[in-house]
Amino acid sequence: MNTRLFLLVATLALPSTAYPQDPGTSLGKADGYVGVWYQNQRLGGEYVFKYSGGLGTYSAKHRPFAIYCPEVGKTFFCYGGVDADYHRRYAGKLSHENLDSAQPKDAIHHMVSFYDHEKGTVPKPTVLLNKNTHDAHDNPVISVDDEGHIWILSTTHGNSRTAHVRKSKRPYDISEFEEIQPYQMIDGKKEVIKNFSYMQAWHLHGKGFVYFFTKYEGPKRRTCFASSADGIEWKWQQLADIEDGHYQISSARADRAATTFNYHPKAFNGDPKKRGLNWRTNLYYMETPDQGETWKAADGTALKLPLTKTTNPALVRDFESEGLLVYLKDITFDATGHPLILFITSKGFESGPENNPRTWRLARWDGTAWVISEITTSDNNYDMGSLYCEKGGRLKIMAPTEVGPQPFNPGGEIAMWVSDDGGTTWVKERQMTSGSQFNHTYVRRPENADPGFYGFWADGHGREPSISHLYFCNRDGEVFVLPTEMNEDTQAPLKVAPGK
Repeated sequence: MNTRLFLLVATLALPSTAYPQDPGTSLGKADGYVGVWYQNQRLGGEYVFKYSGGLGTYSAKHRPFAIYCPEVGKTFFCYGGVDADYHRRYAGKLSHENLDSAQPKDAIHHMVSFYDHEKGTVPKPTVLLNKNTHDAHDNPVISVDDEGHIWILSTTHGNSRTAHVRKSKRPYDISEFEEIQPYQMIDGKKEVIKNFSYMQAWHLHGKGFVYFFTKYEGPKRRTCFASSADGIEWKWQQLADIEDGHYQISSARADRAATTFNYHPKAFNGDPKKRGLNWRTNLYYMETPDQGETWKAADGTALKLPLTKTTNPALVRDFESEGLLVYLKDITFDATGHPLILFITSKGFESGPENNPRTWRLARWDGTAWVISEITTSDNNYDMGSLYCEKGGRLKIMAPTEVGPQPFNPGGEIAMWVSDDGGTTWVKERQMTSGSQFNHTYVRRPENADPGFYGFWADGHGREPSISHLYFCNRDGEVFVLPTEMNEDTQAPLKVAPGK
């Protein structure tokens, strides 16, 4: 079926039954897969917002959204979704002009599901909780412990709402969850942890969890880390505290956990357009081999935490001196264990052509120095894709680098880029989507990704509220869309007509 025609049909085939409002730790099953539409910072003009669209797998600082479990042949995933009759109630009633007054404040529900690789089907997703907001910064992330229990960490944006941690009652089962009350010990007393933003949760076999997250204190975004043997008692620390704070993305493997981050220059009245939150710049990297006991830069230099100076041993490159902003996308390791960082640089935070080029770059540690290469360009700072390191050393990126139906808004058409020389040169091997109705956004790499479920993302109109479909692809770049309406308990996703 033609991609555009399918999306039009799917838009008309919307769920119409509200979730059962059962007490306890879940709200039953959804009738299909529909992501949340969200916008941030109205700028006006043709492009309307700083960023907007189908953001069920937002943000880059939320990780991971999906995990493959070979023990049961399933990829478990979570996303920010909407309640079953949301679009029936609001279809045609929302526009960018009336969002502030008409948009419901409880749109986001945290959804959990899985793809059964043997059967090629998905069940109706479990609705874990109503987050009581439409803010996609509250999207959930997923982790799986050594026993196979599914953990969902429900984030919050700043201090205005409560964060949650829930654990499946049975291994590899999403039908029932229990609420977990994590805590930290402060001066010999338990302090329950009810707030964390931009959560990234990783489970290391035989060692427990490591978490990277943000704590808001006034205008500052404090970059934090915690470790936990059981997911309940957390031992946390602050990693960096440079001026107005940071955004970070992280990764973990058996022998280390690592983070890369930028920083926000302190806001002041003299130059408001180039200071504070929207002026994120520079690139830093640090890692720990022992669950946070010690930290070092890529070259092994020991770090004293928290980092407080813009120039320090963790600095990868001073983009501030070049007048460039830094938007983090992905981080992983190559076959030798060296870190690889995917990011975009641009000249300003506003949507539109005046801040071009948005340059995709790869920072690669070669054992002695950081090597930074250019990959391609796209048209929005919030275009987001994932980086894969495959057998034989091939590097692959799946990302919305191609112009979409709403140019200069987040996302676009998905393309596959490959490099066979360690990231020095890149070739667009395949365009995975084309002729789409909406922009595709935030392609996420599952942890331990299986070739059958290799990337996971959503779509949505770049400038107006719309339905948001959810997609996944296989390693070859074939794309499948999850059903927006399900009359059976399980259903096979529909393959989308291949792009050019």
